[in-house]
Amino acid sequence: MTMEYDSRYKAFMGLAPRQIPHWEHWSCPDAESYLTGIDYYEHPRQCRLKLRELYPQLSLPVPESDEPKARPRLDGTHHSSLLDAEGRRRVRWGESETNHWQWGIQFHSAEEVFAFSPLANADFTKIPVVESRDYSDEEKLFEMYRKLFPAEHGERAPEGSTAQVGFYNTMFMWPLLTFGWELFLETCLDPRFDRIMEEFAEINRRVFRVFSRLPVNFVVCHDDIVTTRGPVCSPAWMHKHIFPRYEEFWGILRAAGKQVIFMVDGCMDAYADDVFSCGARGIITEPYTDFKTIARKHKDCFLAGEGDNRILTRNNPEEIRSMVKSMVETAHLTGGYMMCIGNHIPWDIPPEAIKRYLDLSVEMAHR
Repeated sequence: MTMEYDSRYKAFMGLAPRQIPHWEHWSCPDAESYLTGIDYYEHPRQCRLKLRELYPQLSLPVPESDEPKARPRLDGTHHSSLLDAEGRRRVRWGESETNHWQWGIQFHSAEEVFAFSPLANADFTKIPVVESRDYSDEEKLFEMYRKLFPAEHGERAPEGSTAQVGFYNTMFMWPLLTFGWELFLETCLDPRFDRIMEEFAEINRRVFRVFSRLPVNFVVCHDDIVTTRGPVCSPAWMHKHIFPRYEEFWGILRAAGKQVIFMVDGCMDAYADDVFSCGARGIITEPYTDFKTIARKHKDCFLAGEGDNRILTRNNPEEIRSMVKSMVETAHLTGGYMMCIGNHIPWDIPPEAIKRYLDLSVEMAHR
């Protein structure tokens, strides 16, 4: 008897589901009100329940409470920004407002960077690096992660399940977040930086050994190794410090029967082949990337993120239709594809454009 997997699992595995599923980065409360006819702020739970009924492909979580939410202080027009208590400007984001860039705030010079030992300071709970956890004890780290998954799953996720765990600092993000952009770029070519990268790698060996023991089928590994214009660091640097570690870490996961989805902002044209060579099942990225070339080159790989919010922002019906048509064409080149606006669906996208994109996807996004 052949098991019938759901469309998301099929897409992850390159199994060409007939209806192409979605993976959306969603931060647009006003669109939820528009799509459902229920005020998101007055009835957040009712609104999400209705949205799930109308567009189940979004798979958005439903709040436990229907308690009203405070409306945003900023609307992007009359009240477009504000200064926080420390004099830093914030703008609207989703139902709230942005934070500020503070990575590397604890480091002030290159010499401080070279004096730092990630392993000697493996408790990162007070160092802002997104994944600010204590990595000094691998077994305690496992216990912390294991609590996130159902006890009845034991050591393995159910076959065909999309159960997953994610990690933001796959390798490149560690020095970038620990030291900040400027100090990272100032120090990363110095031979003294090699020891720092090896210590970060040892921390991640612990992380990926932990992940290999979790009841998940997929691990989403995030690293912003490129910008919208392409690579941050040279291929030589990447092949010395990053890609060998990907191959090692992902090899640990694959040996345990888990698949890797690589998540990255920007244009991945230069490094997509390397990421697949290191063992990734697929890539979720942004529309600056040439998705069709990747799909033709890597048989039945998983891809997501080709949709462009700049097109949605312009709200031109024919342009949106053309975008969806092009995305579906890419999906026909690989058995692994999800509809996804790769550069996000933020609060200021016209709700009419989002509805048009979703409805056109229902109409056109199938094999």
